[in-house]
Amino acid sequence: MQIWVDADACPRAIKEILYRAAERVGMQLILVANQPLQVPGSRFIRTVQVSAGFDVADNYIVQAVDEGDLVITADIPLAAEVIANGARALNPRGELYTQDNIRERLNMRDFMDTLRGSGVDTGGPAAFSNAERMAFANRLDRLLASLAQQGMKGRESPG
Repeated sequence: MQIWVDADACPRAIKEILYRAAERVGMQLILVANQPLQVPGSRFIRTVQVSAGFDVADNYIVQAVDEGDLVITADIPLAAEVIANGARALNPRGELYTQDNIRERLNMRDFMDTLRGSGVDTGGPAAFSNAERMAFANRLDRLLASLAQQGMKGRESPG
């Protein structure tokens, strides 16, 4: 399993949490962006710079992600695509996107786009808070522990 990050819009605090988690559990962390990124030197952390353009980083992630991987993104259409490919998606505010909730999130996103398109000021997302940073860190820790547990079960010999 690898962790993929839609890194262009990912808050710095979340990247810092991910760097520490990758080191702690020895898992590959790949940050995809259309600009150069500075990351800690680590055999577990790498960056992929894609060309600028609409959804170029998203498309790269969709094509590269494997079943069971984890994608960090606030982009709901990207989350829907990786979930359809058998991966997991977690947003930087700590919300896990699932088969059960992704359709609702897509519908709400489309509704808000329609409102904005008709001139309604819907405001933007709330400022990123410490509580959300903690929610993300806690959810990530639970996911990684669960995946480690599943990996251990898969290596046990029967009987």
